[in-house]
Amino acid sequence: MKAMRKLITVNEDLCNGCGNCVTGCAEGALAIIDGKARLVNEVFCDGLGACLGECPTGALKVVEVEAEDFDPAAVTSHLAAQGRAAPDHLPDPASLRLGANAGGAAPHRGCPGGQVMSLAPASCRQANIPAAQATGVSQLSHWPIQLRLVPPTAPFLKDARLLLAADCVPPSLPDFNARFLPGRVLLLGCPKFDDAQAYIAKLAEILRANAIRDVAVVQMEVPCCSGMTVIAQRAAQAAGVRIPVETIVVGRDGRIIEGAPGLRPFPG
Repeated sequence: MKAMRKLITVNEDLCNGCGNCVTGCAEGALAIIDGKARLVNEVFCDGLGACLGECPTGALKVVEVEAEDFDPAAVTSHLAAQGRAAPDHLPDPASLRLGANAGGAAPHRGCPGGQVMSLAPASCRQANIPAAQATGVSQLSHWPIQLRLVPPTAPFLKDARLLLAADCVPPSLPDFNARFLPGRVLLLGCPKFDDAQAYIAKLAEILRANAIRDVAVVQMEVPCCSGMTVIAQRAAQAAGVRIPVETIVVGRDGRIIEGAPGLRPFPG
């Protein structure tokens, strides 16, 4: 069926045919044809924009159009024909339709969970917790933490040191909270299933407005996760600021395989 949803488009005037987007698309929706990247079939494209960070010329863009639903079964067959395995988790087509959730109802707006707030320092929170429960006190300094929900005007962003983390990292690192959060403002997101271009725009606004001191990117070793570093770098370029961007890569076994030797905490 056809529905309003997001879809990748290619600006052929900007495309140089490098093919980075083809290897960056886990669903096999893109191919190089006659020297240009092209969408093979709209049912193969989930519209979530993981490939955006792979394009060096900015030729890719996510647009809202009426298109055939994303088809996980078709993607699986398409990849099998190429001798490739489908990703472990493919999104539900209904969840990709605009203006409705999977049940067809209008999306909820104004969630109380999006209310901006600064939290008390960990030391204050620990003082109010019984000694038997005081181990592992949260180092989280603010709310919300999802990048898409954080307004660029949030007071906790002023002169901050950012920790841009992929959603899969915290559950992969048992000591993520204690090791990485002190002295950092956490922003969470997923470069595969979220809108990477929207993340770049949001992060660029944050960098322009808040005199951010530096950005530490923590991402998983899987290929689609490398988009987090690209998002940070492109946001800095778009904002016209020069700030350090450090990348820490986490293995699926919970080891740090690149950056942050010894899981150093970041000083405030």
